[in-house]
Amino acid sequence: MSIEELYKRYKTELFSLAYRMLGSVMDAEDIVQDAFLSYNGLSDAGTIRNERAFLYKIVTNRCLDLLRSSAKKREMYVGPWLPEPLIDKGASDNDPSHKYLRSESISTAYLLLLQQLSATERAVFLLREIFHYSFEEIADIVGKSIANCRQIFHRAKKSIHFDPDQQPSVSVAEEKIKEFVNSLLQGNTSKLLELVSENVVLYSDGGGKVRAAQVPVVGFEQVLKLHQHSINLHAGKITYSFLMVNGLPGIRLHLDEGIQYVYSFAYRDHKIEAIYAVANPEKLRHLS
Repeated sequence: MSIEELYKRYKTELFSLAYRMLGSVMDAEDIVQDAFLSYNGLSDAGTIRNERAFLYKIVTNRCLDLLRSSAKKREMYVGPWLPEPLIDKGASDNDPSHKYLRSESISTAYLLLLQQLSATERAVFLLREIFHYSFEEIADIVGKSIANCRQIFHRAKKSIHFDPDQQPSVSVAEEKIKEFVNSLLQGNTSKLLELVSENVVLYSDGGGKVRAAQVPVVGFEQVLKLHQHSINLHAGKITYSFLMVNGLPGIRLHLDEGIQYVYSFAYRDHKIEAIYAVANPEKLRHLS
């Protein structure tokens, strides 16, 4: 198979692996491009029997290297860390590889659960749970024994508490988000209480570069107060649009001075349980 055919067939799923590993759209794109360049530069590429597994091995190990080298930077990050928002650009459903970007396992809430795992645990868990590799194949990819990979996977799975049944359909979520925005702008508190949990948590990622809460904001009243303050502060200078963010309807918010926020949401018991707002301009460069 030519490098062009390999790229067309595996680019999307390799990106989805790297993005889940890193939480960075730009780093994931760079690693996937580098993987294909490395493969294309091999003198003995024609002898490789399983090109997909070989490319997965390159991407996985590039991700592990990057995570280890950037661990200190993550520890020093200012305020809550959120993954770079992945915006749905209307990819064709005819491409079977795009199923990896439509799963609930691309949601912001799920990605944050993955961040609780070590780099190796994350790799083993994703390769097994999402990409359905055998433990024999995973052992070869990550360079560990089969028995060790089994142990790592079962330990990681116990740590991931995610209930996909809590996630609403796209149409229901879209309706909720539009009602959420309209109710905020109109100051309709009673309607907001129907949409948002009393224990809602707002996570704002400004990375120390733009105005954002440096600790999670907990509780309906505090989250409402913060948004009302922002609406009053930027009165007449707020524009917004609705778009798909990490597999569910979200919001792109533009304020004055070029500042923007991308919102995504998590749900429980038919209400918004968590709000994720990314404002760090470095994490939104890929949107321009």
